[in-house]
Amino acid sequence: MATPRYLLDTGILIRQIRGRKSVLRMVRGITRLGRIAISPVVHLELYAGLRPREEYAARKLLSRFRTIPVDADIGQRAGQLIRQQRAKGRALGIPDAIIAATALQHGLTLVTFNPKDFDLSGLQLYPLDLLP
Repeated sequence: MATPRYLLDTGILIRQIRGRKSVLRMVRGITRLGRIAISPVVHLELYAGLRPREEYAARKLLSRFRTIPVDADIGQRAGQLIRQQRAKGRALGIPDAIIAATALQHGLTLVTFNPKDFDLSGLQLYPLDLLP
């Protein structure tokens, strides 16, 4: 499998499963630009919020992307990100910290509808908050 260039946040996949046409087009466009990966946290968040009738679509969609495992380096980096944000008076939840740390550790651009949640030094974002 080719080396990924983009890491998708959970909101992208939720919108895709629920049929948001603008998201479907965007994911196709990014797929043409480079390989896409996801974090195991995306699996967790997605399955936690799925409607029962969406499980098949979720399994099918998730199988299209490489899942980058969480290792000790990602865990350490996620902890450091949480600590740094806390020192600035900002909260960063564990799921978002792991997703951000995965992107940073592997040099990936994070594709998200929530760029304000990922205002972190060195993290490259592909913000979609203005997408209809």
